[in-house]
Amino acid sequence: MLLRTVLTVISVLIIGVCSVAAQITAIRAGNLIDPETGTIAQDQIILTDQETIIAVGPSSQVSIPADALIIDLSDRYVMPGLVDTHDHLALTYNNGRDGGSYYLTTVLDGTPIRAIQAFSNGFQKLASGFTVVRDLGNAGNYADTALRQAIEQGWVPGPTIINSGIIIGGMGGQFSPTPERSFLIYPEYLDADTHDEIIKAVRQNILYGAKVIKIMVDAKPYGYTVEEMELFVSEAAKSGLKVAGHVQTYEGAKRAIEAGIWSIDHDGPLNDELHKMMAAKGIWRAGTETPFTSYSGSQRSFDRHVEKLKNAYENGVNLTFSTDADYFVPGLTRGEITINFLLTWKAAEIPAPDILKFMTINGYKACDIYDERGPIKPGFPADIIASQENPLEDIDALRDIRFVMKDGRVFKQNGIVTPMAFFHSGPERGWNK
Repeated sequence: MLLRTVLTVISVLIIGVCSVAAQITAIRAGNLIDPETGTIAQDQIILTDQETIIAVGPSSQVSIPADALIIDLSDRYVMPGLVDTHDHLALTYNNGRDGGSYYLTTVLDGTPIRAIQAFSNGFQKLASGFTVVRDLGNAGNYADTALRQAIEQGWVPGPTIINSGIIIGGMGGQFSPTPERSFLIYPEYLDADTHDEIIKAVRQNILYGAKVIKIMVDAKPYGYTVEEMELFVSEAAKSGLKVAGHVQTYEGAKRAIEAGIWSIDHDGPLNDELHKMMAAKGIWRAGTETPFTSYSGSQRSFDRHVEKLKNAYENGVNLTFSTDADYFVPGLTRGEITINFLLTWKAAEIPAPDILKFMTINGYKACDIYDERGPIKPGFPADIIASQENPLEDIDALRDIRFVMKDGRVFKQNGIVTPMAFFHSGPERGWNK
């Protein structure tokens, strides 16, 4: 009896495994873009299971299983998903309520509502083709970790999240509260002013789910020294994490470059000298190329961003597409706000193939996931998007993403978001991912 029961269980397991293995999706990619080389392979087949790419190649070489689900993108331009290397999904300025002050937003919005806002913003970005977001703080009491875990466990659809947890800085972070209101700094910022506090702050963020460490380099006159930032780098490296540095001054940015942090975030103080230093050290640039639109920026500020971006490109700096698009605009999704940053890249006269590379390949590398996620190749998660027109010729083709697949599951097809495949699969994907 016992033997029969065991054999029955084994049979069920085998049938279950075979059933899952048989659920293959075949994508007919008429134009498969390789952003790394800026080339297109025509008439390709991409085979995926429920999560992973299992084969890629010409239709003459890749056989489609008889029972495969076929997705016809033969008239589309297929490519890996886009990356935003600097955003704050759990922070959304509301001009109608708080005048656009993120200081007041953090006071009025608790962590639970910000986690829901983060899901909504991530959902909107995924709909626009952004399959990876480096989420750099301002998320209350680890709402960013909650979002990442919810996506990874399959409870909700969203981009892959590379989250920082709470931003670490010298006393006060970016805030300047009165002595009676000093408690408002946490949980937006972790004060770390000594070597012991730096180590503890890094470890706290790692303990509570951070995948990158974000520091305030110079938000206060007592900014971090080169030695202190080297300590951040070495402590984060023990757990395999990189350090992103928010910079506001020339001196702070120079110290951060000398310390060898992974990425310089925001471009305000960057100039030709600093760009040359960054290029020599291979440091990533996650600028804030805010476009001049009816809802944000100014012509003067826009011109500065364009000039700095052009200089960084000419100096061969490792460029990424990043936005800091942490605000609400009536009538626009967070994804539409994000893609509008193309205005700055176009104004800087950077060729479309390079922009696409920076938005994909460089993004994966800056997020430190290039060896495990991003490119369309066998063994990698199936994160695939498609546009109607060719972004190698006109980068604005990315404004009309018609198809999005995330982790092998179709999120958007024929321009229509259909996320139910994600919501139905939560518990069974579970903790074993």
